Order: sequence, then C-alpha cells, then structure tokens
Amino acid sequence: MTFQANISGYADPALHTHGLYIGGEWHKGGGIPVLDPSTGNVLAEVPDASVEDALRAVDAAEAAAAGWRVTPARHRSEILRRWFQLMTQHAEELAMLIALENGKALPDARGEVAYATEFFRWYAEEATRIPGEYRHTPSGSHNILVDHEPIGIAVLITPWNFPAAMATRKIGPALAAGCTVILKPASETPLTAYAMVRLGEEAGVPPGVVNVLTTRNPSGVTNAMLADPRVRKLSFTGSTGVGRILLAEAAKSVVSCSMELGGNAPFLVFDDSDLEAALDGAMIAKMRNAGEACTAANRFYVQAGIHDAFVAGLTARMAALKIGPGYDPATQCGPMITQNAVRKIDQLVSNAIELGARATTGGTPLAGTGNFYPPTVLENVPTNSAIAREEIFGPVAAVYKFECEEDAIRLANDTEYGLAAYIYSRDLKRAMRVGKGIETGMLGINRGLMSDPAAPFGGVKQSGLGREGGVTGILEFMEAKYYAVEF
Repeated sequence: MTFQANISGYADPALHTHGLYIGGEWHKGGGIPVLDPSTGNVLAEVPDASVEDALRAVDAAEAAAAGWRVTPARHRSEILRRWFQLMTQHAEELAMLIALENGKALPDARGEVAYATEFFRWYAEEATRIPGEYRHTPSGSHNILVDHEPIGIAVLITPWNFPAAMATRKIGPALAAGCTVILKPASETPLTAYAMVRLGEEAGVPPGVVNVLTTRNPSGVTNAMLADPRVRKLSFTGSTGVGRILLAEAAKSVVSCSMELGGNAPFLVFDDSDLEAALDGAMIAKMRNAGEACTAANRFYVQAGIHDAFVAGLTARMAALKIGPGYDPATQCGPMITQNAVRKIDQLVSNAIELGARATTGGTPLAGTGNFYPPTVLENVPTNSAIAREEIFGPVAAVYKFECEEDAIRLANDTEYGLAAYIYSRDLKRAMRVGKGIETGMLGINRGLMSDPAAPFGGVKQSGLGREGGVTGILEFMEAKYYAVEF
C-alpha cells in the first residue's frame, strides 16, 4: 500500500488554516515550507513573521489582557474545558497532522494528542483553585494576606518534537492563570499549532488572548518581544544551548523564565529486575517518538549479571520494529525530523564504534529518500565517547555495564543534564535509595513513561528552571502579592 502525504483529506477544512493568528484574525501568506520528513515533499507553506508582526502580536495580547485578567475563573475554566472537548473530537485528524509534519508513528501521535488534551482539562480544573494564604505574623503585629495575580503577557516557545503537547502544556496554565500569550511554534511543525488554535477560536477564546507566529527569524522576533516591557514571561522548551541564549536576553528586561531544556536520561537495570518488564520499559522510554524526546532513555546502565540477556532482548525488539512514514498505520518507527538530525545521530554512533562500541542492530543510516535512521543498539560503549555526553535525540540505545550501586549512581550523574532517569529493580528500597542519589528532576521506577499533566515536569542542573504541569504549573504564570493588613 502506498501512502501519499496529504493535509486536505480531513473532515473539517477549518483545520487547514495556515496563517499568522494575531488579535483573533488570520493573516495568510507563505515563506516557510513545511516538509514531510518521510519524503522531503512540501506539505504546506506558512507565513514568515517579521519583528513588526511580533510587536503587533504583543499589542493584541496587551489589548486583551485587562479583560482576560478579570474574567471569572469559572468562565476561563469553561473555555479550556470546551477546547479540551473539541480537541478530543478532532483527535484522529490532529494525530494524522502530527504524523505528517513531525513523522512520528500514528500510535505515538494519537498518544500525544491524548496527552495534550489533558492539559486543557487539568488546567480547566486548576483555574478555579488558584491558591491564596492568610495567617498572623509571629509577632502578632499584623496579618499576612497573600494573593496570586497573573504575571502578564507570556511568550511561549515550543519545539518540533511534540507540537501539540508542548503548546497545551504552556497555554493551559497561562490562560487558567489569566495571562494572554504569544505562541511561537517550531517552523518544522507549525500546522498542528494552527489547527489547535482554530479549535480554540471555536471554544470561545477571546481575540488577542492567544496569538500565534511562525518565523524564519526566531532570534530577532523573540528578542524584540522580550525587549518589550509589556512582556513579563518567557516559557521555553528546547535545547540547553538555545535556553542559555534566551536566559541572557530575558535578563536584560528581567523577564521571568521557565525553561524545559535538554536531557540525557540514564536507564538503570539491576540484576534483580524483572527482565521482560525492564525491556518493556526500555522500549517505551527509548522509542517514544523514535527517541526524539527530552525524556528519552539514552544511557542504559545494566548490571553485569543481567547485562547480556538485556542486550539480547533489547536487540531483538529494536530489530523487529517496522520503519516507515508516520502516517502508515503499520509504522512503528518513523523518520527523524531533518537530514541534519540523521547526520548528528550517525556522527555519534560512528564515533562510539570507532572507540570500541559494537552495534548489535542498526548502526548506519538507511539509503533512499526520507530522514530515516534505524533502531540501533550499541554495546561496550566507552564512557568517553561523545554519545555518552550528548543528547542523542534518535532511536539509539547505548548500553554500558556496571557492577555495583555506587558505580550506577556515579555514572548516572556524570552529565550536565538532570531531567529524567529510570530505575528497574524488584527491591523497592534499593530503587528509592538509588533514586535519591541521582541528580534529576523526574524519576521512573519500574516504569518507562513518567509524563502526566497532574505531575510537575522539569529538571535540575542544565536541564532547566521551573516546572510545568501539576498544581505548581499554574504558579509559573502568577506573581505572589503580599498584603500587610491590620484590623
């Protein structure tokens, strides 16, 4: 069966809108081609926003801010709830759109849509539960009243690897808190963002509360917005390198920043693990979105007694995955986002092999069209190889052998990153003990998937600042105001 990439076959043509969305109006145009990563063919073109467009978006966000700020929490909640319902109704169309522009396999794309919609449902509920505080001072001189107010206009920058979920994870809490926003999705995968915002219109989001820009000049556009004194929040998901640059730029105007940056997650397997459960978890942690995820397990540290059996089992499972276009229902591993991504993966794997690693499956890019790299397992990986230090962002599992708990903890912490980690052991005391020793923001114990809208998502060290999701996520878009009250 032949699958031809096509964005015009959906039941609802409204989801085909591709234009800057500013102040509730669509501005059509071209300039940025959106490619099907499985073929390189152009799916659509979206507008290339200028600095002037970005400042118009700030104007629109400001014009809507006062009204949205005082909109009753219940009303904001109902709009987010309707948006959740509309995304759920259009889940299959959104999943196909993600598969087309991102390349991820349809089951993964469906999972992303389900995950993305839950942020709107969760923050529809949290909008009505914004906390406050009242207490007496220890001296008894007065009373302390603490309120939480919307922080102001927020610039939201999202990556290409989860085009739906990374947007809703930011838009949901921002709108629930009473902020207006400007979303800049990645130019590789903007179609999903535009489709979701069209549904937001239908849900009743007022003009100017959500604005969307695509641009070939992300630094110029973003810097202009951060320099505008009306912008008070930056929420960014992306690489640590870009995050550092944005932090420096935001510092010029003292803009509050939330940063979800890179990762290099260790996956620890102890001798007492349930082997099949560990392999199940490894496949989820490694192959979600074909490894193009910041939480992806990259460094597999396996205790000596179970090492060979784990490598054999992981090799068999990775070798059996069907590679193809994401929109082919039979595909289990789709293409990488760009040819540059394939080249980077190949360089990391080649370097490891040159230093003594062995590929038990995969290990070289696939010939032909499309950005395909095969699921790969490397064993005997030297700890001084580049792949041990850098985020892989692809379907490559690098396996290392360890002897004892102390070695496992030391190896797991031997990185500048600290976003996610995984531990497999039947001994829960051991797993918790080791987990406490690992420098990370999130930890999966006997589980290969940890992301949940109700949980705080974020990292330590060079993996970011702040948390998204959970009860804390909404506070990233609020300022605490203290009143000293005497009565």
